[in-house]
Parts: sequence; C-alpha cells; structure tokens
Amino acid sequence: MSKRLTPPSKLSSFLFPSDCSRAAEQLKNNPRHKAYLQGVSLRQLRKLYSLLRGHLQGKSLAQSLEQIQQEETIDPEEDLNKLDDKELAKRKSIMDELFEKNRKKKDDPDFTYNVEVEFPQDEQLESCGWDAESDNEF
Repeated sequence: MSKRLTPPSKLSSFLFPSDCSRAAEQLKNNPRHKAYLQGVSLRQLRKLYSLLRGHLQGKSLAQSLEQIQQEETIDPEEDLNKLDDKELAKRKSIMDELFEKNRKKKDDPDFTYNVEVEFPQDEQLESCGWDAESDNEF
C-alpha cells in the first residue's frame, strides 16, 4: 500500500468558496491520480474534501462530521419539487447510494427469493371508491 500526499495549499483554491464536488471530480479524473483513485467513489472524495475544508476553516473533526451528516441526510418531509436541479440531483444521488447499500443481491449469503411478509393491521382499512369499483369489474 502506497501513500499519495498533496499539500493542503494546493487544495485550498478548490475549497473556498466552491463546493467540494468539483474538486473531487477533478482529483478523480486527474491522470496522475486516476489509477490510485479508481476504487474510491466520488462521494468519499467529496467527504474528504469537506473534512479538509472544515479543518482549514478551524472546525473540529466532530463539527465537520456533523455538518456532513446533515448534508447527507434526507428529510422525508422535504418537498423535492421545490429544489433546483443541482440540489435534486444531490438528493437523488444520496437515495441511490442508500438503496444500493441496502439492496440484497443474489450473491449475498442472506438473500431469499420471493419473500412474503404479513403486515399487522392494527387499524381498520379505509375503503376507496376507485378500489371498490375496480373489484366489481373483474
């Protein structure tokens, strides 16, 4: 395992005031570093840049990690229709990564095909007009 060092002074131009996404993409696509960063996701590089930015701004590691956690947490009550394209793409990326992380694949040891689950019905189900009509048609 080899180490690659980059002085923070070379990185500081990427970290202020822009976001870390561009810097992560440039680092990952740089021909000098491409071979070393092939297995590293852009998301991990963005987190690394965010931590470095926080350090350069005088934040503690705990503060930087908390800020990253807040940026990467999706609020289920948030109206995604009100976001601009960039923010919406960021939320979708977070959701896609979370889905892939939790997805069961055929190769997983605990993979089960055709899982059936009975959900408890503590409350009485509400009847819908369109549902009753469609049942009568068949």
